[in-house]
Amino acid sequence: MKETIMSSSAMIVVSNRLPFILREAEDGTLHRKQCAGGLVTAVAPVVVESGGLWVGWPGMHLKDSNVAIPESDPEDLSPCAGLKSKQVVTVNMDKNTFDGYYNGCCNGTFWPLFHSMPDRAIFKADYWEDYKKANLEFADMTIRALELMYKERGNELAQADEAPLVWIHDYHLMLAANTIRQKAEEKNLRCKLGFFLHIPCPSWDIMRLFPWDDEILQGMLGCDMVGFHIEDYCFNFIDCCQRRLGCRVDRSNMLVEHGGRTVRVRALPIGIPFDRFKSLAASAPRTFSDSQQLILGVDRLDYTKGLVNRIRAFERLLEKHPEYINKVTFLQVAVPSRTDVKEYQELKEEMDMLIGQVNGRFTTPMWSPIRYIYGCISHEQLAGFYRDASVALVTPLRDGMNLVAKEFVACQTEEDPGVLILSPFAGSGAQMMEALLVNPYEIDDVAETIHRALTMDKDERRLRMTCLRRREKQYDVTFWLRSFLKEMGTLRREDGDQVRPTQLMPVSMADFDEYLRDYIKPTDRVALLLDYDGTLAPIAKHPDFATIPVETKRVLERLANVSSVNIAIISGRSLENVRSMVGINNITEYEENLSGLLRALQERCCRDGAWVENKGIILTYHYREVPIEKRPPLVAEARKLFTKFDFTPSMARCAIEARPPVKWNKGRAFHLHPAHPWVERQMAACRARRNTPPTSGSPPPDGTKLLNFQMSMEEGEMEHIMENGRGRGRRPSPSAIEIVPEVPNGA
Repeated sequence: MKETIMSSSAMIVVSNRLPFILREAEDGTLHRKQCAGGLVTAVAPVVVESGGLWVGWPGMHLKDSNVAIPESDPEDLSPCAGLKSKQVVTVNMDKNTFDGYYNGCCNGTFWPLFHSMPDRAIFKADYWEDYKKANLEFADMTIRALELMYKERGNELAQADEAPLVWIHDYHLMLAANTIRQKAEEKNLRCKLGFFLHIPCPSWDIMRLFPWDDEILQGMLGCDMVGFHIEDYCFNFIDCCQRRLGCRVDRSNMLVEHGGRTVRVRALPIGIPFDRFKSLAASAPRTFSDSQQLILGVDRLDYTKGLVNRIRAFERLLEKHPEYINKVTFLQVAVPSRTDVKEYQELKEEMDMLIGQVNGRFTTPMWSPIRYIYGCISHEQLAGFYRDASVALVTPLRDGMNLVAKEFVACQTEEDPGVLILSPFAGSGAQMMEALLVNPYEIDDVAETIHRALTMDKDERRLRMTCLRRREKQYDVTFWLRSFLKEMGTLRREDGDQVRPTQLMPVSMADFDEYLRDYIKPTDRVALLLDYDGTLAPIAKHPDFATIPVETKRVLERLANVSSVNIAIISGRSLENVRSMVGINNITEYEENLSGLLRALQERCCRDGAWVENKGIILTYHYREVPIEKRPPLVAEARKLFTKFDFTPSMARCAIEARPPVKWNKGRAFHLHPAHPWVERQMAACRARRNTPPTSGSPPPDGTKLLNFQMSMEEGEMEHIMENGRGRGRRPSPSAIEIVPEVPNGA
């Protein structure tokens, strides 16, 4: 008996589009047009049965965001027919923002980049801004959905002691999770967050090309679990998190630690509704005569699908094996995609020209080598093509999974099955090993593989297809959904058992030993460069209250006696203050006559709790204790005075920091200092606040970027300093830095 899928948590699905699109009739009324696909087939019934919600764009720009969503047609038998209008939360945005978000950033940047084709990617700051705006809108609507769910089902959720499950889908919404988590915490709305990427996750060398890759990674890490099709994509993501963000990771268990949380990374290969395609194939009329062998390709017209290479490989087959003339037909179905984009228009023109050349070269009076369908076909007709094809040619240059290969397998007969030729660069290539795997870039090899498939004996075809069919039937789209719910800890089986998530084990000294064994050699000298506020000491309401914890100070005092370690504090505080708080000498001092500016600030701006701190080099105006409603005029007056005295103000946390008009800050000071031989050879281990404000009018804070490292102290005269990420690692707070309070005797 088939297992019943029930989620123990109410589900909110968030996707770029709803499981249907809205269309406006001539009389102005709206009606639904259902969308097909594996996601809708698998997830919609669970949302319907659990009384969940679906958040997404309705497929058109609504004039009124509060317009009523029509119910399904009574004769609608699609998987989402039971989704009531009250279960739908629409996301509406202006056309310009949507165009920059969807056509610009999603399809113009992420689509080629994540498919490892960076030369086709367009990097524009405006597109990125629209992407952020759109993700914020999706996040806001998801919070609205959560509020609606708690309002209507609060008692039920409390009794079940299960937080609602928010499932975010695909590359359109990689930033949404962080915002959803933050706003849900602010509103005290409990929820679980899961994310699934339906396209490939690129390697670090590709991901780092995107200028804002750290924001993408942090956005995805806002979830409790991040899912991909195959393990290769999982390891790519984990590698990016470690190398870009400095996250602690566990590759064996596929876990990433971020912001004090453990995020699970899982391979969840999506399947198809196997039985549905099997049934369609059994009833579909025959499409080709038995005298012809059919080679079939079914794809969206997209540059990632390798269509041009495929046509050239078939042409090479006819050149090398003319015996197939009049006996083999290649049918390519190309579904139109992004027809308004020049790049796709050029691809269509190239396909038309290439197919015309091949047909013109090899056509006989009774036969044409290539039949080309540019358009959409029904599932019934498609199932017939799958069943009758001798060979399915699925050769994308890069693909997240590619369900065409699985659909072809589901439609095959046991008596006389066809052969699947598959690219290893599709996610399905990692699973369907019984297919004939071929590199789509090697035209001659593809041609010879087609020849091998056409001449393969029936016993081998049966053996390969039996294994493929057994696997695809077992790991169908229902299994995919079940696997996701298991990983989220929300799968309710008939026996009531649930699967709970795993956590990353606490870091140990052995972990540091293993990771850093070859990084710092015994002969190296170590330069330990530290910020004060927010690094050595927690942020406090008043600078005098920001004291270094006892254990941290004890470690610094002992390290100061280690001959191979140099310690420096790079701080915005005055030299005297640093000396009194820490006791570090040999810091260069710079003084300026600030009496006039200081006196003016004290006379005009120091009231209602505001005060001025004289750091010697710079002045800081603090207004944290000033009531919020009284801050604007005081802040404006302080900025005016700073400018009058030719000082450059920059905003900090409830403070204005002003300095003489010089083109440096503490980050650039670090960056420039190693240009002078402090010691013969030194390994820098640095730690600075994440959000050190740049100096107004100064160059980008490249030095500050260099200070965004993770630091940990180990045994043996600082032989081990953890710089996780080799220069790009980050830790979210001082508490995320492990301070080892003991340095071995004799150090």
